[in-house]
Amino acid sequence: MRRIDVTIEHLPRSLDGLRVVQLTDLHISRLFQKEWVEGVVSRTNALNADAVLISGDLIDGTVEARKDDVAPLGKLAAPLGVIAMPGNHEYYFDVDRWIPEFQRLGMRVLVNEHVILQKGADQLVVAGLTDEAAPAFGHEGPNLLRALAGAPLNAPVILLKHRPSGAPDSAAAGVGLQLSGHTHGGMIKGLDLVVRSANQGFVSGSYDIGNMRLYVSNGTGLWNGFPIRLGVPAEITEITLRAGPAL
Repeated sequence: MRRIDVTIEHLPRSLDGLRVVQLTDLHISRLFQKEWVEGVVSRTNALNADAVLISGDLIDGTVEARKDDVAPLGKLAAPLGVIAMPGNHEYYFDVDRWIPEFQRLGMRVLVNEHVILQKGADQLVVAGLTDEAAPAFGHEGPNLLRALAGAPLNAPVILLKHRPSGAPDSAAAGVGLQLSGHTHGGMIKGLDLVVRSANQGFVSGSYDIGNMRLYVSNGTGLWNGFPIRLGVPAEITEITLRAGPAL
């Protein structure tokens, strides 16, 4: 469990203190099966957050192989919803099958689009992008302009993007907070130097880029092709939004 506060420019005072939980890189697989997923859901729901945001790589395997293991995700609960977007591993295992399955479990899946979270008279935009792997599987790559098309101009934006690369472009587009994963925090102390070079220098934790905060989670699970962590703990991240001036 990791808890952080993030100050977002122009966040309405009524949204100060709003809490979201980020899950990412669960990699539900033969290594992380139903019982483990039930534990993640239980710990997440116990936080009583306003929204649950899942930034990709929920699975490793086909719908047929992993359907029972992902089923507990249907018990995730938050007043403002459970929102997800696809990571590269969803594309590896037939994203066109997985998105309907996630939707069946009650998730809003964002594919270069956004949703508006309403609290009283105030709005918060949550946008989600596709992954850079998407074009190799016949799908559109990440398109921030498309994702934000039609969004309220003065509403703060949280962006779900599986890979942290491209964060400077997100900041330039006016995003207030980008939530990413993909790197697993480097997995092993020292290996983060290699992971950093492949992800524009972003590996783990918080980065301030202009008026935007990028948060890169170490991930909630592990890829079963390299299931090792040394000095880089997994995490469920509770994020409290704070109203304030620019960073």
